[in-house]
Order: sequence, then structure tokens, then C-alpha cells
Amino acid sequence: MIYNPLSITVPQASAFARKIGGLPVELYHLKNKNGMQVAVTNYGAYLVGVWVMDRKGRLTSVTLGFDNIEGLATQQSYYGATIGRYANRIAKGKFTLDGVKYTLPINNGPNSLHGGKENFSHKVWNGKQIDDQKVELELLSEHGDEGYPGNLNVKVTYALSDNNELTIDYHATTDRTTIVNLTNHAYFNLNGEANGDVLFHVVQIAADKYTPIYKTMIPTGEIAPVKGTPFDFTNPERINKRINADNAQLKIANGYDHNYVLNKHAEHVPVATVTGDQTGIKLEVFTDQPGMQFYTGNYMMGTNIARGGVKDTPRTGFALETHHFPDSPNQPSFPSTVLKPGEVYSTKTTYKFSA
Repeated sequence: MIYNPLSITVPQASAFARKIGGLPVELYHLKNKNGMQVAVTNYGAYLVGVWVMDRKGRLTSVTLGFDNIEGLATQQSYYGATIGRYANRIAKGKFTLDGVKYTLPINNGPNSLHGGKENFSHKVWNGKQIDDQKVELELLSEHGDEGYPGNLNVKVTYALSDNNELTIDYHATTDRTTIVNLTNHAYFNLNGEANGDVLFHVVQIAADKYTPIYKTMIPTGEIAPVKGTPFDFTNPERINKRINADNAQLKIANGYDHNYVLNKHAEHVPVATVTGDQTGIKLEVFTDQPGMQFYTGNYMMGTNIARGGVKDTPRTGFALETHHFPDSPNQPSFPSTVLKPGEVYSTKTTYKFSA
């Protein structure tokens, strides 16, 4: 397929003007002085899309998604969703906190994934556009929501800078002890949405270690070195170089779908850098989180018709989900995800684009 980067345009607000559960859905547009554009909706606090200039000055859609609320609300792969209360997997949907056992919905094999069946990506948030480059979204997740304790007040802010940086700030407070792990599940294709797979993208990840998984996709608890394995992206490598290697971990996930233990780094140092081989568009990721799930779209459904009129087939997008480690509530050696009354959950991740 020959891709015309101008053929995939920014969705119109009218395509999202619906009511879900009696609440109005809205679409917000952000734009900077360089022509970079971002679309966000208060349904699921989704990052609907990102449009940046390639090295030839062509506006290019670099995230996968949908140009109407019907497509977004019916897909099952979290395209650009704000994930909560707990990003990634919790084994058997169970954890114990302060001596109390909690049970969550099972929605991914034997596990609870991304906060359960009616997670944050299915809720209509309160949205407010601050200016042309910032939007704020707020949600009250009530005590017992999907089995989690505590009334959790959540605020997510999307801010676009004139340096082509999209920063997502997450804040949360609770009235009783709970667990929190938020992220965004954008799928990127730096060659342009609907322009084939991402296997020739060049990736570098600042992580000397990762967390191996059982066949259930739950971490074993080991913090393993990447050196000498297909998981070593400490130097730039194409995704396809080792994705099909004879490796037990890759076979479990049908590719990369693993949490990287990020090296200690300063705020201005990227934890990941990815470059599209056709467009020259470079993505740098900055975060204060301890981990990042690198996912190569191995289980993309291939059933949804997304922007560009093509199906969301496997490996046509990749995700870099910055967060705490999977199953941390059941893994005492992992960084804690516990949030107590009086504390503030505060974290941010920045995606910077250049060409």
C-alpha cells in the first residue's frame, strides 16, 4: 500500500459529539506553532491521535486510532486509552492490602488486565480545554469500582509544547488505602498510520534489565539482564532483528510484550528512542516511572477498521507504556503501587517528536 500522509486527517468534533451513559462526549484539539496537532476525547481520556511533520514536511499521523466515537468505543485494544486503576496485569485478579483480600474482574486469560472490564477507558470524564495547547480531564472512581478500594480522584492533563513535546501528567488522591498504576496505551507507527508494520523501526531502550514472565504473562519475580538476549535494546536495533528468535520469552508473548526495568536517569534523558525508517520521524520518551512495557502489537485484533480504511492488523503499531511493574501488588520485591490517604499520586511522561 502506498501511503499518502495527508490522506489521514484530524477527526472532526462532530464525529465524537454523542452521549454515553447520558453524559456528553467531546473532542479537544491541540496545536502548536510548528503545525503539530493532537486530538483528545473525554471518553476514556483517550489520546485520539497525534499528527507531526516528517522529514519532507508532510503532516503524518503517527498513532493508530479512530475518527469517530463509534469505532473508538467498540474496539478492544486500548488505542490511546488512559489505563486505570491498574495498568498491565494482576495475577488471577487478586491482591491483599492491609490484610484485606480484594478480587478484580478477570478479562485476560486468568488475569485482570488494565483495571478490569469497565476500566477508566470506558468512562466519560469531565473535560476542560485550558487553551490551544492544554486539556484537563477529571474522574471520580468510586470505592468498589471494578473491585478496587477507595474513592479515587484522578486528573489527567495533556499539554503540547512548541518543542513538539506532548506531556501527560497524572494525579490521583484517595480516601482509603488503595493501589494505583496509570499509563497511556498509545500505539505508534512513525512511518504513518495505515502504512504497514513497524518491524523496521529502530528502537533503543535505556534498560539493562527486564521482568521475565510465565505463560500466563505474569512476571516470575526475577529481574533479569537483557544482555545476550533478544531483549537487549541498549543499542539501537530494528524491531525485526530478533523478534522471531528461538526464545522462550518471545514465544510466550508472540513477540515483545514485556516490562523493562528502566535504568536510573535524569529527567531530561530519554528512556526510549524510536525512529521510523521511512519518514525519519523520531520519538523520544521521558518518564519518572520505574518501568515501561514494550509491546509490538502481537495481538492486535485485525478486525477494526481504523483511520485510513485499513484493518488494525498485528504489528502495525507499537506501544511504550510507562508505569510501575505488572502484578506489583503480589510481588513484594517490585516498587510499591500503594497510595494512602493524604498522599498524592503524581507522575508524568513526555513524548517528543522530531524529524
